[in-house]
Amino acid sequence: MTITQYLQQHYRSGTASSYLRTIKEFLSSYPEAARAKYPDLLSYIGVLRLRYRNAHTLNRIVASIKAYYDYLCHTGQRQDHPARNIRLRDRRGRDVQLQDLFSGKELAALLDRPERYQELALRNKVLISLLIYQGLTVAELSALSVNNVSLGEGSVYVGQTAVTNSRKLPLKPDQITWLETYLSQTRPGLLKGQESELLLVGQRGKGMQGVDISKHIKRAYKGLYPGREVTALRIRQSVIANLFLQGHDIGVVQRFAGHKYPSSTEKYRQDDVYRLQSAIEHYHPLK
Repeated sequence: MTITQYLQQHYRSGTASSYLRTIKEFLSSYPEAARAKYPDLLSYIGVLRLRYRNAHTLNRIVASIKAYYDYLCHTGQRQDHPARNIRLRDRRGRDVQLQDLFSGKELAALLDRPERYQELALRNKVLISLLIYQGLTVAELSALSVNNVSLGEGSVYVGQTAVTNSRKLPLKPDQITWLETYLSQTRPGLLKGQESELLLVGQRGKGMQGVDISKHIKRAYKGLYPGREVTALRIRQSVIANLFLQGHDIGVVQRFAGHKYPSSTEKYRQDDVYRLQSAIEHYHPLK
């Protein structure tokens, strides 16, 4: 029995895929894992703490490592389980899961999704582009009206919400082209004679609500990146984190994201993670 088969038999498909990815990373960074002892694993986790500050992430990694040793015991490759008694007492926070975010290239690939219903193709392109280029929240996206879009200025006005400030953001040239066609041709067809001020319209001629947008994103991109779920929130988080990687300072990123407080923006900084990443990936932590 392979580790893949074991995980598929004992866990749901999404969990099995996530665990397998983490186990492969574990084995790649620690070739002697099959013979590791309890103290060795504690040392390994100590190094991981430098890379992953989020308690949820650490707990997920430890759960994956335990599943690996469960497999070794199940197949008779080991009689003892060195990770069984490992318990993390880290407080689970709400920090951004930096390792699960998407690069700019991965986000751009979302625009190339084949469409099942051609009458929705342009609307969906407009929708996803506002997520990957402007990093809007679902609430902001569902509240956008036609009047918030200025094709002449090449901008979109995002109104204030309970958790974000209002702001005016520039549109990409391609977005202007898509929006122009969507507003003049596609949207009137979707409305079917009905009236609505909302920018995004569904098949029944009604404005798309936040829950509709969230469901559409999850359904449309399910399985695209195994082990990482594509959601509207994770797209926004990726856009914000990538701005820091591009060298923008915290003030610029905060205004772009509409965060009311700098602390909301600060958690997207990846400076420490990326400084350590190269060393950790090439350094055997248990030698």
